Amino acid sequence: MTQESKQIQGRTGPWEMVLGLEVHAQVASKSKLFSGAAVGFGAGPNEQVSLVDAAMPGMLPVLNRFCVEQAVKTGLGLKAQINLKSRFDRKNYFYPDLPQGYQISQFDQPIVGEGVVTVERDDGTTFDVRIERLHLEQDAGKSLHDQDPNATYVDLNRAGTALMEIVSKPDMRTSEEAAAYVKKLRTILVYLGTCDGDMEKGNLRADVNVSVCRPGDYEKFRATGDFSHLGTRCEIKNVNSYRYIQQAIEYEARRQIEILEDGGKIDQETRLFDPNKGETRSMRSKEEAHDYRYFPDPDLLPLVLDSAWVKSIEETLPELPDAKKARLQSQYGLSAYDAGVLIIDADRADYFEAAAKGRDAKLVANWVTNELLAKLSAAGTEFANSPLPHSDIAQLVELIENGTISSKIAKEVFEHMWAGEGRPSEIVEKRGLVQINDTGAIEKAIDELIAGNPDKAEAVKDKPQALGWFVGQVMKATGGKANPGTVNALLRQKLGVE
Repeated sequence: MTQESKQIQGRTGPWEMVLGLEVHAQVASKSKLFSGAAVGFGAGPNEQVSLVDAAMPGMLPVLNRFCVEQAVKTGLGLKAQINLKSRFDRKNYFYPDLPQGYQISQFDQPIVGEGVVTVERDDGTTFDVRIERLHLEQDAGKSLHDQDPNATYVDLNRAGTALMEIVSKPDMRTSEEAAAYVKKLRTILVYLGTCDGDMEKGNLRADVNVSVCRPGDYEKFRATGDFSHLGTRCEIKNVNSYRYIQQAIEYEARRQIEILEDGGKIDQETRLFDPNKGETRSMRSKEEAHDYRYFPDPDLLPLVLDSAWVKSIEETLPELPDAKKARLQSQYGLSAYDAGVLIIDADRADYFEAAAKGRDAKLVANWVTNELLAKLSAAGTEFANSPLPHSDIAQLVELIENGTISSKIAKEVFEHMWAGEGRPSEIVEKRGLVQINDTGAIEKAIDELIAGNPDKAEAVKDKPQALGWFVGQVMKATGGKANPGTVNALLRQKLGVE
């Protein structure tokens, strides 16, 4: 479970990246963190704003118990320490869409402490990302700059929405690792039901911290746990897609290398990623904690949790991705790859298990992760809304298993299923797609083919791979309905191929 560095060749020698992420996940809750205002996407401007969210005089925050429960559940899912005592602080800064003039967040006493996430790379190897903390905080509103050429409009619908900020250690060494980490984190949160993970709506977004160093420096500092001398980092704010995360990292690392190789120094700052140009640009100088003038929020008491309550939450945790993957491999004999594709989405895994009851599980997995997944993706539909019930895939596989149809015919049947023509058995019967298992009919087709192509039949004895041509011609002559296994066996027998 080691981190893999990727060297970037500069003019003065190789460099490596050091990456840490702060992921902001919107808590799956119907109301905000400190008010009863609704949370939802698509409402008109300022339609979901309470007097508390608008910071009207005399309004006091009241902590949402469900949001606390969701944070605890997330911490447990990340194998992290749950702090039974935590505190809310005021983080002071001015933004037009932050009506209070401060954000209620958690500073030195977060609700969740250290944890770990095991992440899989594309090649199947894994690495660990240490979680430093998870804290609750309220979101700001949104400034709209495109409504008027001379004015900025403010929409406070998001103001006060509960966020979980999940801060990692600088344990990632490549842009691919960073994207894989966010994917894994998103999967865990969606399984837990604590965040819907919708990156397009901004419900899951990442602040990416990037710095560069010479080969060997990272390992030296990681051994001591002191990264303060490793290199000045820049933070890229609010990146909301895996592809943009990778592009932002690659560009920023090269930008820093060029500055350092020209004899300059990296200014610690906050930057934004422009996906149209594929580059980062400066947003503001990076604030340190003291610049925010944190102090305990006087309107909120320290948050003290009962250990029995935390235990009760732990007992309700669902089967998480890693455990589900291991079970699918052992219970159904699936490959690590197939199990990994299935557990990306809990609904996809559930669909597979329902279809695999009493059937060839590997065959079911192939249909679910290939044909059906491709159709759903092209249609922009999730497994939870699949127009084909799991019983249809199960019946299709059953028809293959009992020899009623071949795998090739099954693809044709599937297309008719997707077009809404009925269940697999109905389609096979209606369209006359039953596989030909009658050896007499197959033998007749083979004999006619051999008689019409004596030269090729003779050549097969010296060139056995030419048998494939005969198989294809027999299948063509029978409209693809002949049993391929029977065709192969009879051809070998008649042509004298071992």
